[in-house]
Amino acid sequence: MEERSVLQVGGSLEKAVKGEYSIDVKAILAEAWATTIKSRIAINVGLLFTLSIGIVITLIISQYLGGIEEVFKNQQSSALLNIIVTLVVYPFLVGVEMMGVFHAVGLKTNPKLVFAFLKRGSWVAICALLTSTLVTMGITLFVIPGIYLAVALSLVLPLVVEKRFSPLKAITLSLQATRFQWFNLFAIYLILFFLLIIVSLPLLLLGNGSAALLGGVLTMFGLTYVAPLFYNVKGILYREIFGMQLSIAKGSANDIDTTFTA
Repeated sequence: MEERSVLQVGGSLEKAVKGEYSIDVKAILAEAWATTIKSRIAINVGLLFTLSIGIVITLIISQYLGGIEEVFKNQQSSALLNIIVTLVVYPFLVGVEMMGVFHAVGLKTNPKLVFAFLKRGSWVAICALLTSTLVTMGITLFVIPGIYLAVALSLVLPLVVEKRFSPLKAITLSLQATRFQWFNLFAIYLILFFLLIIVSLPLLLLGNGSAALLGGVLTMFGLTYVAPLFYNVKGILYREIFGMQLSIAKGSANDIDTTFTA
């Protein structure tokens, strides 16, 4: 008869809220890069699919709001479009986020994961909307609070699907846990931001004339590494701070099957 046990990988909720974890910036970036080299295809395909949905929804809704140009001119229409796109896209995008988490605990992934968490889609959409609203308000008011919240709330979506928390509980827990290592988290995201600027340079520098196509190709190629790196970094951070439980199944032949259970 098959035996099962639960393995806790990384941190835990109890330790997270007490600040009993550490963030090694160099080690996390190095691990994430090594993981990206081996497993970037699934994330790239998932992102491409999610981006396509976002573009289609944007074009459809824009037509009902008077056209894409009118939407950009009208602040209310633009805000409405952003809300609708957020509500539609994030239930799929959270699958990409979870790819990074799965990679961090040694599980293989495939692009189909963008459909794996649609049952929690309403909670994910609400959480994404609340988070983006808080960050936008912070940036609008004093900028620095917005930056603080963007970093502190960067891991809320996996909490909603992996730990099955409500949006408010996920936001509250994330704020409690990330305050202990906020500057290290900020340093990691800042490095990733600079990498994004670097890979965008070919498009910025060669964006005009006959070299525009070359610039676009070089930038897109760079993004196929930087984008998966970003999500793999977030996955490792989630593992180190909140941890994840895996179900370990031992067969009669002492084979071990490791699966995710939420």
